[in-house]
Amino acid sequence: MQPMDYATLRERVYAGKLPNGLQVMVLHRPEYSRQFAFFATRYGGMDLRFRGEDGGGWVDTPAGIAHFLEHKMFDTEDGKALEILAANGAVDNAFTASHITGYYFEGTRGFEENLRTLLSFVSVPYFTQESVAKEQGIITQEIRMCEDDPENAVYYQLLESMYAHNPIKTQVVGTVESIAGLTPELLYQCHGAFYRPGNMVLCVAGNVDPDRVAAIAEDVLPKGFSSAVQVDLGQPEPPGAVRAYAQRKMPVAAPLFELGFKGEPAPEGGRLRQELVAQLACDVLFGPSAPLYRRLYEQGLINGSFDCYYSTAPGCAHIMAGGESRDPRQVLDEVLKEARRLVGEGVDGPLWDRLKRAAYGGMVRRLNSLESICIDLAQAYFDGDDYLRFPELFQSIEREDVQRLLECWCTQQRSSLSVITPVDGTVE
Repeated sequence: MQPMDYATLRERVYAGKLPNGLQVMVLHRPEYSRQFAFFATRYGGMDLRFRGEDGGGWVDTPAGIAHFLEHKMFDTEDGKALEILAANGAVDNAFTASHITGYYFEGTRGFEENLRTLLSFVSVPYFTQESVAKEQGIITQEIRMCEDDPENAVYYQLLESMYAHNPIKTQVVGTVESIAGLTPELLYQCHGAFYRPGNMVLCVAGNVDPDRVAAIAEDVLPKGFSSAVQVDLGQPEPPGAVRAYAQRKMPVAAPLFELGFKGEPAPEGGRLRQELVAQLACDVLFGPSAPLYRRLYEQGLINGSFDCYYSTAPGCAHIMAGGESRDPRQVLDEVLKEARRLVGEGVDGPLWDRLKRAAYGGMVRRLNSLESICIDLAQAYFDGDDYLRFPELFQSIEREDVQRLLECWCTQQRSSLSVITPVDGTVE
């Protein structure tokens, strides 16, 4: 494990790649009494087509299988994994996103036993026909809840309107129909392909011995070398959105909307910088301190529910903003007008300085959370980046970078609007 020092942040990370291909990163925090461990695989809801573990033909899988597999990994043959973590006072959980699945625990004692337990139950699957059938019933209820959630509906309706091919538009939980045919054999096949050490990363933070972390991982996990999985994300995306507008009715009190601008995916090694530029573009265009936000709020077109963010996944990137509005179309029109103004007139200098300082300060404060920094380190690793390089990247970003992104992305052609209207409301 080799130390890497980040002088600006006063942080030290020990990193190394094990002989089996697993990347291990340990953020040494000797002043902390807690430890956090995050074990993640480069596998999520969008990874539906992959080349088999033996390098053979392509394997097609149903939507929702990555999420289903995450649920089933907590089952072990002896059923003691969660008991061990609980006995040591550890808090454990997991999540599945579009392009990553992660398992983690946080605790103050029994770290090495907890780490062995985490690595063991994630790397050694145990499925039976009975347990799979039981889980299908549980996840069916979760899917029904998602189907009834207006915020989930408006979000995926927007993704389906923006993207023609990229599986980012696939719901992570899948559908009742897609999970109905899952079998233990298919789950084992996906685990063998994606849960191999070369497709995973282990990030740990706290007062721990980096060499012991690496030694435990090497002892518990499979020994043979493995590499990342080859995934097929479909045909390249056209630059424009598929549909400019989509709407459905649901039982909501007021119209709910999400507007999106379809961007360009960043090259490997450049994703962190693009994320910083795009998030600053969000702040400049429609953040709470921006002139547009105040105008829209004063006109009653948005309320306190309005939010904006940048999101990316393999093969795609976009800016989104949304909330409640009596006239979502007018909000989009005003956003497009403001984007054109910012491109033509430039970003106000004092506003730019404030927003950039605030964004940098937010990222520095985020380092106080062991959970946040471990997840950020892991996601950046999968993207081919080093997350703790963000101070130097911030220094390199100028107003012109944001203006170029607004000029390229925030256009009518690249925009799409998703709206959920009240059941008894009029069509906007």
